[in-house]
Amino acid sequence: MSESCFHCGLPVPEGLDLKVKINNKDRAMCCAGCQAVAQAIVDTGMESYYQYRTETAPTGKQLVPEFLKQIKSYDIPAVQDRFVKHDTGDLSEVSLILEGITCAACIWLNERYLSSLQGVVDVQINYASHRARIKWDDSQIKLSEIIEAVSRIGYLAHPYDPQRQQEIIERERKSLLRRMGVAGVLGMQVMTLAVALYTGSWWGMEEDFQLFFRWASLLFTVPVITYAASPFFNNAWADLKRRTIGMDVPVSLGISIAFIASVWATLSQQGEVYFDSVVMFTFFLLIARYFELIARRHTSEATDAMVRLQPTVATRLSANYEESVVAVADLSIGDYLLVRPGENIPADGMVVDGRTSVDESLLTGESLPVDKS
Repeated sequence: MSESCFHCGLPVPEGLDLKVKINNKDRAMCCAGCQAVAQAIVDTGMESYYQYRTETAPTGKQLVPEFLKQIKSYDIPAVQDRFVKHDTGDLSEVSLILEGITCAACIWLNERYLSSLQGVVDVQINYASHRARIKWDDSQIKLSEIIEAVSRIGYLAHPYDPQRQQEIIERERKSLLRRMGVAGVLGMQVMTLAVALYTGSWWGMEEDFQLFFRWASLLFTVPVITYAASPFFNNAWADLKRRTIGMDVPVSLGISIAFIASVWATLSQQGEVYFDSVVMFTFFLLIARYFELIARRHTSEATDAMVRLQPTVATRLSANYEESVVAVADLSIGDYLLVRPGENIPADGMVVDGRTSVDESLLTGESLPVDKS
């Protein structure tokens, strides 16, 4: 049996001897890409990432997409105007989408690694939306260098684009739907046969029919195990290799035990079969994963809605209470603003005069307006 890559979990080709010393042990790597990524993680003192991750990392082959060759274009001011916010001095802020995030350990690794770069002032990554907010000093480090640094530890970063984010989520959604479809359609066939078997055990059934129904159930269950339930087994295997117990370990164990016991009962023609439980359990788990993905998409859409609601101009009051319309980006601490009924509040502040009610549903989920005075 071939050895698995410690970084991405893929089989190591025979005759290939690529090693990286992780936690005082030489770990096998399947390619030069994984070796470079793992070595970069170790060199920055963050090898404890491998102890706490619950999913395998992306492979080295995924680390150098075509557009990484053109990331220098992200340093052009005219290009940055679309997605970079420039603060005072040389400080800039950008929202990046990270691809390859699989668990909380990935968030920890990216935050720690990016924070260690000279010139990076602040890094915050949202696990639900996979969005990173990065503030950096443009005189010390360029945006292209930050994106390249992310790729060195095995992830892919690109400026936040709502359309691109929806494409990623949609790709995951379609994959889940395909697996749910296989589990649901074949599961219905298995359940139909299970009803016949249960009824036959009560009122009697010829052994030939019983054996035929069991073999048919086995054939319908195999695609569910090998395709629909494969993410559970892949995640569980990665957890066991790291000597940790994740959520998918007991899930995979339960599915495997029920399936193996049912196969043995079919071959020996003794005992009960549980193919119906296997397919339905897999189907309901996939539904739960699907709902989780939909919740993540709604979170992303709500965030985008808040960005769209943010006004670009505000009404500023002078010391003589004269009104002037200015850009929100030009507001300073201590400015007095006039917010008319029905307008959006342009910036965080304190109410010094007047009374109103504010719709904060996008921030808090509270549907009723909140009184402010």
